[in-house]
Amino acid sequence: MTDRLAPITPPHDAWRQTHLGRLLGQAMRQFDERVLQLMARDVEVPLALSNLAARDQVSAAHIHITRHLPLQGDRLTTLAQTAGMTKQSMASLVDQCEAWGLVTREPDPLDARARLVCFTEAGLLWLRAFEKAVAQAEQEFRERVGDDVATVVTLGLEAYAGGA
Repeated sequence: MTDRLAPITPPHDAWRQTHLGRLLGQAMRQFDERVLQLMARDVEVPLALSNLAARDQVSAAHIHITRHLPLQGDRLTTLAQTAGMTKQSMASLVDQCEAWGLVTREPDPLDARARLVCFTEAGLLWLRAFEKAVAQAEQEFRERVGDDVATVVTLGLEAYAGGA
């Protein structure tokens, strides 16, 4: 006599489109795209960088440097760890950003063998534009969902991210 397994009933499929992780990912991509659109229109951003952003040459991946590089600069390895990326991936982004004039590699005053990735003057203008674009995108989010919901979402995300 053969044991037959009961047929497996596929689960309801809608959850894959609406679970929290997917919604967070979609929201982050949408937010980053809006920030880049706003930065492309910022008159304080050097024209070459603005053109790159407007032509979708700057991606959310490049925002990792903008988000994570301290004003005093940092070593590539630390920058990669902070951004949650491999050293190789971060090195590629730094190479691109260096070619665009956003960052430079300077000698580390604490270790002659090491280099620090630092913002250039153009990079600091880019960072200022990033700050303004993030503030505007956050304001647009508040207007779309309402102040109460925006506050609850922010508090919930801070609690969730802080608990990781």
